[in-house]
Amino acid sequence: MLTDHLCAISWRARPRSFVGLMTLYESNFIRLGWIAPDVRRLPGRSVSRVPGDCLLELVVLERARFTTTLSISYLFEEAGTTLREPELEVRVYHDARLAEASGTAGAARHPALHRLREALPAGADGRWPANMLLNKWLEYCAERGHRFAPDAA
Repeated sequence: MLTDHLCAISWRARPRSFVGLMTLYESNFIRLGWIAPDVRRLPGRSVSRVPGDCLLELVVLERARFTTTLSISYLFEEAGTTLREPELEVRVYHDARLAEASGTAGAARHPALHRLREALPAGADGRWPANMLLNKWLEYCAERGHRFAPDAA
């Protein structure tokens, strides 16, 4: 299993700097590989079930020659409907071996997530917090045992 402890961070990198962000994207790619080893061969929709944890859904939104865009969410049942939180959109750059949290599908429905997003200053660059969330969440999901198997084709 690849680990991200060898992701080189330049002495010039500062938090929220371009170099720091690219290192975070590299770590995201490695951690995504822990739960989805072959993103290019994933089916359109996959669900990972682990005893004692929420269902984890991964949906492939777009496939291109050098990128795959996907959505990854926990599934919550509430009042007879399924809520997807945090519903992160992730763009995987296969040739560069990077994974970027490129956005969310919409406003947070879970009250705690909604409060966190509301606390961000207007116009704040969301790339750093969104990618830190993705990074830590991927590690958590891997530790819980979530995995997505590629199609056999």
